[in-house]
Amino acid sequence: MIRLSSLTLRRGTKVLLDRVDLILHRGQRVGIVGPNGAGKSSFFGLLRGELSPDGGDIDYPSNLVVASVRQETPALSSSALDYVLDGDAELRHIQRQLENPEHDGNVHAEWLGQFEAVDGYAAEARASKLLYGLSFSAADLSRPVASFSGGWRMRLNLAQALMCRSDLLLLDEPTNHLDLDAVIWMENWLASYPGTLLLISHDRDFLDATVNAIAHLANGKIDLYTGNYAEFEAQKAEKLAQQQQAFDKQQREAAHLQKYIDRFRAQATKARQAQSRIKALERMEMISAAHVDSPFDFSFREPVSSPNPLLRIEHGAAGYGGNRLLDNVEISVEAGARIGLLGRNGAGKSTLVKLLAGDLPLVTGQRVEGRGLQIGYFAQHQLEHLRMDESPLWHLQKLSPNVREQELLNFLGGFDFRGDMARGPVAPFSGGEKARLALAMIVWQRPNLLLLDEPTNHLDLEMRHALTLALQDYVGAMIVVSHDRHLLRATTDSFWLVEGGKVSYFDGDLDDYKRFRDTGAPLPIAASDEPAAPVLDRKAQKRQEAEARQRLSALRKPLEKEQARLDAQLAGLSDRKTAVAAELAKDAMYADDAKDKLKELLRQQAEIEVNIAKVESQWLEVQDRIEGMTAD
Repeated sequence: MIRLSSLTLRRGTKVLLDRVDLILHRGQRVGIVGPNGAGKSSFFGLLRGELSPDGGDIDYPSNLVVASVRQETPALSSSALDYVLDGDAELRHIQRQLENPEHDGNVHAEWLGQFEAVDGYAAEARASKLLYGLSFSAADLSRPVASFSGGWRMRLNLAQALMCRSDLLLLDEPTNHLDLDAVIWMENWLASYPGTLLLISHDRDFLDATVNAIAHLANGKIDLYTGNYAEFEAQKAEKLAQQQQAFDKQQREAAHLQKYIDRFRAQATKARQAQSRIKALERMEMISAAHVDSPFDFSFREPVSSPNPLLRIEHGAAGYGGNRLLDNVEISVEAGARIGLLGRNGAGKSTLVKLLAGDLPLVTGQRVEGRGLQIGYFAQHQLEHLRMDESPLWHLQKLSPNVREQELLNFLGGFDFRGDMARGPVAPFSGGEKARLALAMIVWQRPNLLLLDEPTNHLDLEMRHALTLALQDYVGAMIVVSHDRHLLRATTDSFWLVEGGKVSYFDGDLDDYKRFRDTGAPLPIAASDEPAAPVLDRKAQKRQEAEARQRLSALRKPLEKEQARLDAQLAGLSDRKTAVAAELAKDAMYADDAKDKLKELLRQQAEIEVNIAKVESQWLEVQDRIEGMTAD
């Protein structure tokens, strides 16, 4: 158990935690959320013993083994595998003792027993598995640490922290340097982690999959909520909805989202993709309520023109230094297309985006731009092109020198650049603030094609939400690479798979992608078009259409009845889930004499979640069958 009692923590003159009382139980999995500067990372520093409280107490077992991710990686000559093995300090100590020539046979035998007790014989296999899961290749295991770039060194630090057989694991934005495949692997790894997990993350899907409680840091307080991030948003939304001003803004957001849902529903053709997308969009209404007090408020202006197609690649090949990553690329980006790119790390997703942006020349083939094409391209390396000695206002004035200063300042305010921050130099900005400025510059230029390569890295949850809303209302085309599945679900209509040097249409949704990656089954890539059917005479065609409609109606009735039964079952499960969550939200549930009841409620909550997922899956299968019924 970790207990904070009337704890106060200051950094300089700022009070980060003000007389906080908090109890974290063994085995709990807690997401740490809150606005930037609220003290999330300082809270971790407190738990690591790097900071001392300015008042009150923090108590935890003296023998608690704490693992966390190092922020710096020295340029070591040791191999990646050895570096990860260093994460198990006890194992390394035992290995040093086994190499001590002064030990006699009995002592050596005792150390061998301890080596076996910590599963030392399987340690290299365990470290290798961690590295493979984080997208390192077999050849990378023997490479020196110094040979890896900054992002890959952060992955090494993450693997080293996971290698530690810890009681408490502290992870601060662990997905920032990962691709989607590595994020999916890490979710599965954390599901079997036996210790207490504290996780700072701005990835709501990752939080939903890995935590069972949320600690919200704001205004010097820590409020603990039972449930995952989605349930936290629901509880927070309920509180905010009680305030009239917040409620009014919530209704405006809801109307905006419903309009978008209706527009998408009318265009939907693929049952599984459509239902997955509609569910994500309908959830946005609740999410908007939880973020009604966000400091961000911006939208894309309508593009000046919209050629169709916007951009084509014909017989394209691309790569670096004679190494072709992509070959025989045949793609066309149509006006209004909303595409997410899927594929393993190194498969060529970023290469494809650079190719589309014109930043990377084709080795062979042709890149054809539509007349009036205006690209808005965001990638992390573009942050380096910002002028550190100039202000956000200066950057916009360079783009539009004839626009009134106040209009530019109003626009920057929507990205939370206000007052001195809008007029001051960029140099002291954090990574997230620089990313916000780069996005602001793209939004201002009214692109008709957005190319976004990991746009949410370093953005907090509020800014991610604002970006998602803006992208939903954006009328141009966009292609997105992101490990943020919530962003992909809520803003894209289809997926392209980049794999094996090819770019193909992926016939499924993100849940399908995760399932196929987990099982290793062949990915569902759309087949070539079927040959056209022979044309019938009009009279015969009408007769066949009428017969087909009758058959279809007879087939649909039992399926619609089954769907209504599943809807009722889902409603009952949702009511049970709400009732259990209400019980778990009571402080009395965490008293020492309520342990058995707490355990039972948590068991019920997990069982309900499993049943909801099962029934939803059955509902979608029925919907797939209904949507798949077409007249011959």
